[in-house]
This record gives sequence, C-alpha cells and structure tokens, in this order.
Amino acid sequence: MTSNHDKRRMPAESAPPRMQALARLPVFFALHGKRVFIAGGNAAAAWKAELLAAAGALVDIYATDPCDELLDLATAAPAGAITVHRKPWECGAMEGCALAIGAIEADAEARQFQAAAQFAGVPCNVIDKPYFCDFSFGAIVNRSPLVVAISTDGAAPVFAQAIRSRIEAMLPSGFARWAGAARSWRSAVKQSGLSFNGRRLFWQIFTRTALQNPNAEPSRVDFDTLLEKTHAEAPAAEQGSVTLVGAGPGDPELLTLRALRALQSADVILYDDLVSKEVLDFARREAKHMLVGKTGHGPSCKQSEINVLMVGLAKSGRRVVRLKGGDPMIFGRASEEIQACRTAAIPIEVVPGVTAAQGAASRLGVSLTHRSAARRVQYLTGHGESGTLPDDIDWRGVADPAATTVIYMPKKTLRQFTDRAIAAGLDPQTPAIAIANATRPDETVVAAPIDELAEAALPDGPTIVMIGSVCAMTQTSHSGAGHRAEQKIKMHSQT
Repeated sequence: MTSNHDKRRMPAESAPPRMQALARLPVFFALHGKRVFIAGGNAAAAWKAELLAAAGALVDIYATDPCDELLDLATAAPAGAITVHRKPWECGAMEGCALAIGAIEADAEARQFQAAAQFAGVPCNVIDKPYFCDFSFGAIVNRSPLVVAISTDGAAPVFAQAIRSRIEAMLPSGFARWAGAARSWRSAVKQSGLSFNGRRLFWQIFTRTALQNPNAEPSRVDFDTLLEKTHAEAPAAEQGSVTLVGAGPGDPELLTLRALRALQSADVILYDDLVSKEVLDFARREAKHMLVGKTGHGPSCKQSEINVLMVGLAKSGRRVVRLKGGDPMIFGRASEEIQACRTAAIPIEVVPGVTAAQGAASRLGVSLTHRSAARRVQYLTGHGESGTLPDDIDWRGVADPAATTVIYMPKKTLRQFTDRAIAAGLDPQTPAIAIANATRPDETVVAAPIDELAEAALPDGPTIVMIGSVCAMTQTSHSGAGHRAEQKIKMHSQT
C-alpha cells in the first residue's frame, strides 16, 4: 500500500496571480497638442484646465462668466494653451476632442453633458459627480516624467490626498531628473549592443544608483559609468543565478527589502505550498511561476527533481528565485539546494526570512527568551525523512523547564513527542500553544498544557507548537489592543 508520504508530485508551472478587481483602470493620456473641452468657469474648472495644460493639451473653455483665476491662467498656461470662449457650451464643439470635462452643478445639465460627450465619442468627466464620469482624476504626485496618481473612485478624496502626501514625502524631487535622464538615455541603451539581459541589467544598476543618489544631477559621465558597470557585470547576468528567498510565515509585509528586489527581478520562481498568494503578488508579473511544493505526509516533489530543475534553469541564463515559506535556513532543505548550485558552479545567494516561530511570537506578543522564564530556544522537527518522529531528539533538553521548544511540522507525531518528553521529565502541565497560519488573516491559536494539547484537534493549516513557561504569558500579552488574532485563541480543556 502506498502512503500519502510516498505520493509523487512533479514540478508544475502555474499561472501568475490574476489581477484583482479594479474600481477604475488607471491610465495616463498623452495630451500634448490635443484639444480638450471644458464646460464651466469656476475654480474647479480652472484647476482642471491648469492640470490639462501642464500635460500639453490645447484647452477650450466654454463659460459665460469665467472666474478671475481662470482668466489669469489663460494668459500664462503652464504648457499647451488655454482659450476661454465666453458663451455656453455646445455639443458640436466637442467633436475631435480627446477629453470633455464639465464643471457643472445641476444633475440635469450634467446628464445632458454626458450624453453629448458620448454622442461625440469623447471620454467624459463631470467634476464631483462620479455617476456621470467615464474616467476620473486622481491625486497626483508630480516628478514628471515620473508621475504617480492615486484614486479611491470618488469614495474618499481626503484619504487619497493623505496617501499622496505620504508618497510626496517618500519621493525626492530629484527623481524627476533621474526619470528625465532615463527618457533621454533609452535610445542610446538600445543601440549599445547589450543583449536583452544586459539592457535590463543597465536599468537595474541605473535604478540602484538613482535610489542611492536621489538628488544628484545625472550627466553624460553618469551614463558612461553605468554602461561601464553594466559591461563588467553582464557576463554574470547572462550566466543565470539562484536566490533562495525566505517568504516569511505568510504576511507579505514581513518580506525583507532584499526579498522584494529578488522577486521583482526574477525570471522564474520555484515556490512551495506554504508560500502565501499575497507574497507571490509582489513578484515580477513576467516571471514564470512553478509550484515545487513538498507537504508533510502529502504529495511532494522529490528534492532531487527540484535541484535538477533549479540548476537547469539557471544554466540557461535565467534568474531563479527559490521561494520558501519562513526562513530557507530553518528546516527548508537549503543545504541540499546550495550544494547542488555550488557543484554546478551556479552563483547562489540566500535571503533570510522571518521564520514561523518568530512570526507567531510577534503576534502573540511573547518573547521566546523571556529573561525570567527561558534560558534558550530550540527548534525541532516533528518528523524526519521517513515521516516519523526522529530518533535523535535530545529529550532531556526538551524536558528542561528553562527552555522554550518550538516544534515544526508537529501534527502527526505530537502525541508520541509528548509521551517521550514527559517520560524524560517534562512536566505534563507545561504551558503549550499550537499556532496555525501564523501572521495570516486566518491565524488560529490553541493553548493548553502540553499533555492536553496532544489530545486536542489541532487547527487546519501550517502549524507549529510552542512549549515552555513563556507560553503562560500569552493570555495577558494576547489581549493587547488591535491584535488581529485575539478572538481566535482557544483554551483547550479536557473537562
């Protein structure tokens, strides 16, 4: 009979995550030299006219009583041109326009304006009336040609403005100069003789330099320096590489900056079952995704097959990210994959991640090494290569009342583990906690003395078990304000 542990799974390509539903499609109109129609002459119309003229549009405004701000703006448009027609708007004037904007108060007139624009085949926006709009304006961060727009689909404009302020503070004004340099250098990079991977490497070095020197004034000397660095690093880029990346226990906000950079430059991502969809959402959209998961006591890809696939992809010049739940160096079989790459002379880098024990402890608000309760922390696996409880566990160490023990993959062997530990001297009433889906929205916690926890139905999902005096502190710590798993904790009792 074949057990679940013996079931084979072959590495399989999976489609990148689908785009979630959008309230509006964010697009950027090229308006230089194109006509835009505005009806109305109030301050809101003046602001839209300034914005459109800044994009190079030729703005025609129809208003019987234009405000002073609008008249002043017409004499000094930021780019493009603004022409004020002192008469009511008319349908025929919309013909051939790229956009139509109405600064209109009454719903009846707004409805007529929308119908006229649709008849003329012109996208329409009626200011502050989203139900009459084909498109909307977002809050703008201007580092042109780098432009960021934020929209809440009209639901919370104040919220959008607050986010814009945050982004404004994060983006140095000098990024406008770097974005302008990128535009002027793009043609020269294409003609440089670099391969596709080489050109991508150039822009990665460019980006790294811009981030490190945001307020510098890029010059031709900088371009030559970047090109020289690219030629120096190109052979390695063409060779391909492997990066082992720790995805953390699930919450994508726990990814490191280096992990994000690796995901966003990957050609292929080999990922495990424990990697959350939210983490994969951060990957470069063009990257190929391949599931190579190994599940405890379930269908699994052979490690040898993963190694062959990983090395083969890197040898073909791909940048391979081997994405693992938690930290790749904690029960992640990283040593075998590192050795496979070294044997094949493939460059390999390791990006550590937050392991499940750290993530769970952070959510519980408990220090694993509380000075009055624990002298040390030990990580153990609940099963070995055969799928059974390992024979070489230091049971006296597990029984040490001054140790915090964390068991990974404990579900099938927890009763056996507990019996062996109690026989070695562990107090059956030692506090223990089982945490499933640590740091994720569906995180679940079960707390009980270790002897009772072994009889409990452990929660669904990737689970770890913590044993030790520090676990008794969770009830107090766990009640802190804003803890998202607070209502999911269960106190197991046999009575």
